[in-house]
Amino acid sequence: MAAGDRPAREDADPAGGVEPRPPAERPLGAPFDGYAEEPLPQAAPGTVGKAGVFEARFQRQGPRTRLVRDHARVPFHSTGALDHDDAVATVFLQTPTGGLAQGDRHRVDIEVGPDARAHVTGQAATKVLGMERNYGRVDVSLSVGAGGYLEYVPDPTILQAGSRCLVRTDAALAGDATLVVGDVLVPGRLARGERFAFDRYRSRTVARGPEGRLFEDAADMGDDDPRRPGLLGDSTVVGSLYAVTPGADARDLADAVHERAAGCEGVKAGASTLPGDVGVFLRALGERSRPVEGALRAARDEIRRAAIGAGVGPRRKM
Repeated sequence: MAAGDRPAREDADPAGGVEPRPPAERPLGAPFDGYAEEPLPQAAPGTVGKAGVFEARFQRQGPRTRLVRDHARVPFHSTGALDHDDAVATVFLQTPTGGLAQGDRHRVDIEVGPDARAHVTGQAATKVLGMERNYGRVDVSLSVGAGGYLEYVPDPTILQAGSRCLVRTDAALAGDATLVVGDVLVPGRLARGERFAFDRYRSRTVARGPEGRLFEDAADMGDDDPRRPGLLGDSTVVGSLYAVTPGADARDLADAVHERAAGCEGVKAGASTLPGDVGVFLRALGERSRPVEGALRAARDEIRRAAIGAGVGPRRKM
C-alpha cells in the first residue's frame, strides 16, 4: 500500500465520524503496564472526554494545498486551514483543557496527499499534569504521499511533577516524500523551580518508507536526573528535530542545519545524518524553552528551503 492510501477505519461511521474508542493497548513494558492497571474512579481511561481524536487530510488542488477533511473530538479543536504561509497549508491544533491528565488517550492522524504541503502545530505548550494513577498517552500517525511535504511540530511538552506520559509517533512515507517532525521537552514548571520531578516519560518516533524502516529514535526518562556528563550536562530543556529529505544531500544539509542551530544564543546544538543518509537529525539543549524552540525553527527554515525552496513563514503565536 502506498503512503497516503489507507483502508477504511474500523471505527469510522458512514458519515465520516469516529467512535470514541481508545487506541488499542499493547504491552508497553515497565512501568507503563503497571500504570495501565491502576483504575480511575472518576472516569475510565479512554472514555468520552478522555479519548481525544484529531484527524486531518490535505490534498493538492491546483497550485495550493487544501485541508479537505478535519475531525476533532474533545479535548481537541481545529482552527481549519490558515493561509498566512504561501508555501504550506497551516493548521493549529487547539485544546481548551488544562492539559493531558491521568487516563487520557489522545490520537492524532494526519494525511498529506501527493504533492501537497502542510504544516501542523499547536496553540501553546502541552501541560502533562501531575497524576496519582494510570498515565497519559498520545499516539500520532503521519502519512505523506508521493512528492508531499509535512511539518509536524507541536509546541513544547511540559512534564509537571508526578506526571506519566507515553508518546508514540509513527510515519509512513512515499519514496520521495519529505517529513519534518520536531518536539521540545520541558521537564517541569521551570519558573517554579520544578525540574525532573515527573514520574516517567517515554517517547518513540519511527518513520517507514516503501522498503521498510528509515529511522527510529526513543527516549525513556524518569529513573534519575539526567543532568550529568554524557546526557544533558548542565542543560534542562531538550529539543529534537527529525527530517527525511530525499531531494537534498543529507551531509551538506546536516552541516547547514548545525551551523544555523548552533549559532542561536542560549543553546547547545548538534546535527547529524539519519541512517542511510535519508535525512538529518538535530538535538538542541538549553536552560529555557524559547531558545531551544528558536534553534529548531532556524533548522526547520534551512530544511524547508532545501526541500521546497521557501523559508519558514512568520510566527503567528505569542
